[in-house]
Amino acid sequence: MLRWCFLPLLVLLIVQPVWANPEGEKKAAQVCAMCHGPIGISMRPDAPHLAGQPIFYLVEQLKNYRDGKRKNETMALIAKPLSDQDIDNLAKWYSSIRVEAYRP
Repeated sequence: MLRWCFLPLLVLLIVQPVWANPEGEKKAAQVCAMCHGPIGISMRPDAPHLAGQPIFYLVEQLKNYRDGKRKNETMALIAKPLSDQDIDNLAKWYSSIRVEAYRP
């Protein structure tokens, strides 16, 4: 399990420069796609959906992981190097994805 934690970190280091512009938001989210799905809809039972989440919630949770207030080994590694701007860009991307729910 631990070895898989380093792969997202490596990808994070490679794509980090694209976060400087709005078009980089989607590319930056590719790091997250490994667990949370390509558009933020997770297929893993241990990873929540990110698509359509409110921007303030995503920002708060990523900052909590980064600052150690929220504990998860993988997310701590992913969030630790993120700047506030990186977090804002990721939150903008995932909150911009529209999710619809239908009543049965």
